[in-house]
Amino acid sequence: MTHRILILGGTTEARQLAGKLAARADCSVTLSLAGRTGNPIAQGVPVRSGGFGGADGLAAYLREAGTGLLIDATHPYAARISANAAQAARATGVPILALRRPGWEAAQGDRWLEIDGVAGAARALGDVPRRVFLALGRQEVAVFEAAPQHHYLIRSVDPVEPKLVVPDADYLLARGPFGETDERVLLEKHRIDVVVSKNSGGAATYGKIAAARGLGIEVMMVRRPVLPDVPSAETVEALAGMVRHLVEPEAERGV
Repeated sequence: MTHRILILGGTTEARQLAGKLAARADCSVTLSLAGRTGNPIAQGVPVRSGGFGGADGLAAYLREAGTGLLIDATHPYAARISANAAQAARATGVPILALRRPGWEAAQGDRWLEIDGVAGAARALGDVPRRVFLALGRQEVAVFEAAPQHHYLIRSVDPVEPKLVVPDADYLLARGPFGETDERVLLEKHRIDVVVSKNSGGAATYGKIAAARGLGIEVMMVRRPVLPDVPSAETVEALAGMVRHLVEPEAERGV
């Protein structure tokens, strides 16, 4: 029996999980991407790009495709997509699993100010001009137009269009992973005195956090949103094990 699996992706772990599951003869895997990145990394499995039209649209897709398992492996801040996935799974009766990457934890020497929401970070920068590294991608930086007194360094995979309506901003196109040494050079070169970051977790973008610690630079850490309570794992290996228990008969597992 072939199990049709839909993975809601956009993360490195989603790509890794898709490859691991696609290697199984009893799994047919489709990876769904939101389509926000103009030149995504090759995924190695069939890819569906673009939204579904909310929870109802996703539920309709699950029924039409005969999906037997839904996996939410989206970014930790994709709260709306995760909510839609949980709702669609309930509506259709399709089992759902989630891959939840652990967040970073403050270490000795870190100067973190934890903030609720990106708009909250824009307000927390204060009135006095500062040199700010926005390590948020391009989707949410527009709110910083409300604080035009600061100098901004904005890094993203795709160009920020339109550019921010602020008098002083530099734009850097780059795709991670980013190592600590290179991040330290970047922070020093641009004389950054505050980093605004999401608590994405993982190793690929932790370099800026470690570099900020070493330089004594403040980090405004945007707290993670509350996500639906569904069965989950923190690693690709652990989630692949959960999938194995779902798709393999007990006899094949030696139970």
